[in-house]
Amino acid sequence: MGILDKVQTPKDLKSLSLNELETLAQEIRETIIQTVAKTGGHLAPSLGTVELTLALHYVFDTPRDKIIWDVGHQTYAHKLVTGRKHLFSTLREYRGLSGFPHRGESVYDSFGTGHASTSISAALGMAISRDLKGEKHKVIAVIGDGAMTGGLAFEALNHAGELDKDLIVVLNDNKMSISHNVGALSHFLSRKFTSRAFRQFKKGVERFLSSLPAGENLVQLAKRSEDSFMSLFTPGMLFLSLHFDYLGPINGHNLNKLIKAFEHIKEMEGPILVHVLTTKGKGYEPAEKDPTNYHGVGKLYLRENSGKVNYFSTEKGITYTQVFAETLVELANKDKRIVGITAAMPEGTGLALLQKHFPERFFDVGIAEEHAVTLAAGMATQGLRPVVAVYSTFLQRAYDQIIHDVCLQRLPVVFAIDRGGIVGEDGPTHHGVFDLSFLRVIPHLVLMSPKDENELRHMLKTALEYEGPIALRYPRGKAMGVSLEESLKTLPIGESEILIQGEDVLILAIGHTVMPALQAIEQLQEEGFYPALVNARFVKPLDKTLLREKAPEFRAIVTIEENVLMGGFGSAVMELLRDLNINIPVYRVGLPDQFIEHGGQNILRGKYGLDKEGIYEHVKKVFLKYVSKRKIRQITFRKRPGAQSRTG
Repeated sequence: MGILDKVQTPKDLKSLSLNELETLAQEIRETIIQTVAKTGGHLAPSLGTVELTLALHYVFDTPRDKIIWDVGHQTYAHKLVTGRKHLFSTLREYRGLSGFPHRGESVYDSFGTGHASTSISAALGMAISRDLKGEKHKVIAVIGDGAMTGGLAFEALNHAGELDKDLIVVLNDNKMSISHNVGALSHFLSRKFTSRAFRQFKKGVERFLSSLPAGENLVQLAKRSEDSFMSLFTPGMLFLSLHFDYLGPINGHNLNKLIKAFEHIKEMEGPILVHVLTTKGKGYEPAEKDPTNYHGVGKLYLRENSGKVNYFSTEKGITYTQVFAETLVELANKDKRIVGITAAMPEGTGLALLQKHFPERFFDVGIAEEHAVTLAAGMATQGLRPVVAVYSTFLQRAYDQIIHDVCLQRLPVVFAIDRGGIVGEDGPTHHGVFDLSFLRVIPHLVLMSPKDENELRHMLKTALEYEGPIALRYPRGKAMGVSLEESLKTLPIGESEILIQGEDVLILAIGHTVMPALQAIEQLQEEGFYPALVNARFVKPLDKTLLREKAPEFRAIVTIEENVLMGGFGSAVMELLRDLNINIPVYRVGLPDQFIEHGGQNILRGKYGLDKEGIYEHVKKVFLKYVSKRKIRQITFRKRPGAQSRTG
């Protein structure tokens, strides 16, 4: 039995020796690697915070003392030492352990996280609450250096310094967020004197001062001012100016130094920032060498090779992200106005390919989605064609900028929204299931979603030619595998595509749901049911002509979307039918009014009826409800009518 097996709560850490803690750190790393190999997850960031996690729980009295983790990418060691080792094999699996801190999962998870730059604000809120209630405990925010590029973190630091609250902020500085950090702050945090250079500089100053009258007194004054002098050349200057006491940098993999530092800090009061230097992917050589690609990994398989365990992704096939990236580069090669903007996700969004081909037309703003959108607005006023490539869940952070800075001014900004719909194992903080609802209400914005990767290419061309704000939403993961047309074409704005002619029931599907709807119709036709299918293409504007002309021919309409039903695509169809004075029942298929749990995409789509089987059941129920039993008996024994496909 290893040491990790004996650790049920953080209190068990306090009885361990330093050697035992170091052994425990190695056991934790091995457990994380072995588990992520089977479940996927955030490997490199969690490997980098093992010693930091142990030191925090060793020194502080959790859960009475509150630890708030930023983003949550760093928390696998935290989960392992807070009573969840027996569940760790279910990490990120359906009905298993969440991949992020989750307040409903453990009392040690003080705050639920998933998006960056939130920890200091939440921690300050807890510190204020503690003082108002007259309680005595510590509040510690652990924030990665990448999250420090987010404006929210600095808003919280500014407020905390002003209030002079007893608050500890641990800056985990590994020089990376997901990809390499960008911006002046990153360079500032990394700037430091080498001990040799500083000693030489210091001796030179002492010699100069000693040569002056009363020089010895000046030397003593300089020594007393040494800390203030050094703050001008280290990150301490930044945080001291915000009224934080600054300690560090500290080696984040030296347990002895970490424990001593936190024991000292525990006795201090007021706002304190502890600067800890760590290595992302620590302990696993491939992740240390390539922390970007090992930040978050899919399920892996293990292969023995010369005594070492190697890990390789099992996912195959081109993804929507790759198709988007390659098409953007193809179009950028012909149009010099096209530029790409990402918020610290060049690899995840595919814009790294644009960076490779056109580095001068690629802009990574750090974890600052609000700035990314307004930056694009500024570029658009000067004739450029900016493409903001962003995950759906992160676009939520820039809603005000979309409305006021882009759409109000009708600026030609393209929003390439990746990870639209169900994302999978990252769970409720990462599912992109609200965008159809929150975007379609904005005036001037066109909103579309492709049925496959070929249509994605055409939509990107359409978006870049459109003289106004436009959003293109596509799912995470492998594309459909259809052939790609070499020649790109511009789609008429607001025009849908009739895929199957039918009778009685009209299916209107959008985006990823179109293909499973096609598959479901094949099964329905075998049973004598012949619904019509339309690929809506556009959520806004809807195809008013098609609905006006075609809807009255049917007994019922079924809308299908991988989005929350409230205010989504189906709601838009119902509103338009009402405006057209067409009285026909509408049955909406989509996601309920709740946050969707973590789990595999196929599992969740099956649970919520968005796969082939679910759509088949939904549509069959509509047939049985709105088509007379006599007619159902007739069509059951009738041959299939000739189905047609046309664009309308």
